[in-house]
Amino acid sequence: MLTAARDELWTRAEALAYRLSADLGMPVRLAVTDNRSTMVSFRRGSSALQLRLHHMFLDAPEPVVRAVADYAGRGHRSAGSVLDDYIRGQQPRIRQMRRESDAELNPLGRCFDLQAMFHSVNATFFGSNIQARIGWGRMPPRRRRKSIRLGVYDHQTREIRIHPALDRPEVPAFFVEFIVFHEMLHQLFPSTGRGGRRVHHPRAFRERERTYPHYAAALRWERENLGVLLRG
Repeated sequence: MLTAARDELWTRAEALAYRLSADLGMPVRLAVTDNRSTMVSFRRGSSALQLRLHHMFLDAPEPVVRAVADYAGRGHRSAGSVLDDYIRGQQPRIRQMRRESDAELNPLGRCFDLQAMFHSVNATFFGSNIQARIGWGRMPPRRRRKSIRLGVYDHQTREIRIHPALDRPEVPAFFVEFIVFHEMLHQLFPSTGRGGRRVHHPRAFRERERTYPHYAAALRWERENLGVLLRG
């Protein structure tokens, strides 16, 4: 049964790749995904188009397929609105399951209460219009790191997770609040597509981020204390 389903998926993907190739007049190498965040990504080469599409596009009507060709193959940004409308209508097909280990989202840390901080930031900067859950992430295994992701916002589950390395007395409250503010902005300014790449912090996002009262101080503190955070 599983083999039959896989064969059917392959047949439909092959048919879609053929339609796109015929439209563009060039080979299309198509990969079908079950991604939760990126529905369309591509790389245009001189001899072929490398294309990754969410499986929802296997059932897309002709105008949407044509929009994929225009957007990914011809670089027509205006076609992006057609794709956005189609994706919004297909939201139930986007995998929204969380791992069992992610089910708990505890906002109360040793030093900071993220729920209280979220409510304060929401009321002060967003008119209490941001709808999301917030909590501390899990502490990763101790190892040498070159980078650290201090916060993450999941658009599908509307969850904010803050890195537990910040739940320490030497971390100033204004910096934790800035990270919470930053992640809340992602609900207002989602990632956008540009040239086949996702832009996670569009211009409007960055302009709004600079309105945070302690913006400069937060950046300075992070720069001066990054080594401490990396050691976790």
